[in-house]
Amino acid sequence: MGKDKIRRFAEIADFANVLQLDEGKPMQGQWAKTFFKNDHPLVLELACGKGEYTVNLAQLFPDKNFIGIDYKGNRIWRGAKTAIEEGIGNVAFLRIQIENLIAHFGPGEVEEIWITFPDPQPQLSRQKKRLTSPRFLDMYKVILKPGGAVHLKTDNDNLHAYTADKLNELGLTTHIRTEDLYHSEFADEVLSIKTYYERKYLKHNKNINYLKFSFE
Repeated sequence: MGKDKIRRFAEIADFANVLQLDEGKPMQGQWAKTFFKNDHPLVLELACGKGEYTVNLAQLFPDKNFIGIDYKGNRIWRGAKTAIEEGIGNVAFLRIQIENLIAHFGPGEVEEIWITFPDPQPQLSRQKKRLTSPRFLDMYKVILKPGGAVHLKTDNDNLHAYTADKLNELGLTTHIRTEDLYHSEFADEVLSIKTYYERKYLKHNKNINYLKFSFE
């Protein structure tokens, strides 16, 4: 592990907005009341990386609470540090394996879930690890409130198509689907937030896929 990674891991251990709950006490069902100390809606970004979406959404919607979730602490460090430096109090980061998501959030506790440029897990043998595979969709259904939405942004056409097919198979509701977000009518202020990786893809003229769906 490089020196920068070691330093960042050490720093996030002292960040008030970073929790590493696989090693501590779960906050299931208590995020708004106990951690954020309000009754605002809760929004998650899964596989958040450097947390660009989490931080930008928090700035746009100060009346909501946002949690970026990833297992790689050296990535979380960037978003957490930005939130601290800019005094963004409605942001937290949670370092856990996403497979353990349901252990940390209660039924109906979450209003929205964002999945932004996840690892597409292209091998057939790794389909179950895709964040829109049925095993993960089952988790999202539990923690989302009735009518809660899931958003997927990805540069990977195959992951987008796979997800759309699964939604159809499972009878879920697709609200928006586009294979070219920035040449569509849907590219509003929220969907135009760009992550580090998205900027790289756009420089190479890669199309960006977007799906919004729910379980009702």
